[in-house]
Amino acid sequence: MPKNSTLKPSEKKKRVWNRKTLFFVCARVLLGGIFVIASLDKISNPGAFAEIIHNYQILPDAFINLTAIILPWLELLLGLFLIIGIWLPGAAILSTILLVVFWGFLLLNLFRGVDVYCGCFSTASEAVSAGSMKWYALRDGIFVLLGFIVCFYVFFRKQNPADSAPEH
Repeated sequence: MPKNSTLKPSEKKKRVWNRKTLFFVCARVLLGGIFVIASLDKISNPGAFAEIIHNYQILPDAFINLTAIILPWLELLLGLFLIIGIWLPGAAILSTILLVVFWGFLLLNLFRGVDVYCGCFSTASEAVSAGSMKWYALRDGIFVLLGFIVCFYVFFRKQNPADSAPEH
């Protein structure tokens, strides 16, 4: 008789929570929370979000309204997937790609000298200055780094022995 046969089924499937695993879960939930929070005001105010997208002067007018409707729902879904922990490879890579694109558009406008309100977490109009644009760029750069950390862990982490242990 195997010596772990006296363990309850819930004890057999227990994960080993080490520091790396805990760090990954915290990073994943934080990134997911950022996406969920960022989506909420945009979902309830698509017209105002469309105006923010228009101010970036990057997309053709034909794509602005469609983007203002679809993008917040995509952010919400990706955030929920990251928080819940389902479809992690897709959620991690798509959220990181979105963060890189958002950051790139923000940096592009910063270098072009176009002062735009980022619209990341709110569709309310705010006065924009070069200082606030630099703050948005720094903050979004940190979000990109967080996205890369989550992607790295999802795609390159070593499995815990408890994750791959055969059940009896």
